[in-house]
Amino acid sequence: MSGHSKWATTKHKKAAIDAKRGKLFAKLVKNIEVAARMGGGDPEGNPTLYDAIQKAKKNSVPLDNIERARKRGSGEEAGGAEWQTVMYEGYAPGGVALLVECLTDNKNRAASDVRTAITRNGGSMGDAGSVSYLFSRKGVVLVPKKGTNEDDVTMAVLDAGAENVNDLGESYEVVSEPSDVVPVRTALQEAGIEYDSAETPFLPSAEVSLDEQTARKVVRVIDALEDADDVQYVYSNADFPDEVVEAVG
Repeated sequence: MSGHSKWATTKHKKAAIDAKRGKLFAKLVKNIEVAARMGGGDPEGNPTLYDAIQKAKKNSVPLDNIERARKRGSGEEAGGAEWQTVMYEGYAPGGVALLVECLTDNKNRAASDVRTAITRNGGSMGDAGSVSYLFSRKGVVLVPKKGTNEDDVTMAVLDAGAENVNDLGESYEVVSEPSDVVPVRTALQEAGIEYDSAETPFLPSAEVSLDEQTARKVVRVIDALEDADDVQYVYSNADFPDEVVEAVG
């Protein structure tokens, strides 16, 4: 089981009880607004919007907030911001590569917040291209184990473009090319299999093994980054020891 997978599962579980739920809600609502602006306000005709709404619902974002974000993004309601996606690269302790994806209406603020979070916690910023080559954009659909098994999931997604089905302990992770994430989750739906999330994150091509002390330092950097309002996702190539994952979870 890879460090990415262990950490992804832990963060997924943690989100439901996160004390910073307000920040999580804000990030999820922002995703809905941007998806509606990019592809239109109809979830049935906009798979990215559909998945953004599903994720917000899974994390208990109030339906009114979801609908207002959809309307702002589609132009049905005034007040939408001009969000831009910006990527920043850097290093955490132990030489761990960091790829930070921001959604912001103020690039200077986003850059400053990212730099502060990284450098104040023992890391350093990197130039554009310094670590991004270590990651690839992939489609990832998480399927809860309850009510299904690995064979059922594999059979459902086999012809939909799935590359791997990984056992994460409490869920299955279906990995595909980004363009196949919609066919994969559609195949699961048609097979009557529920999924928790369908996204296109950056996954590392290889991971850096860490001792417990260094891993905790990396967790501090990631937590500080995720605290920043403009940061949507933080990707790393850290292989976190089980002790650290269990402590966080």
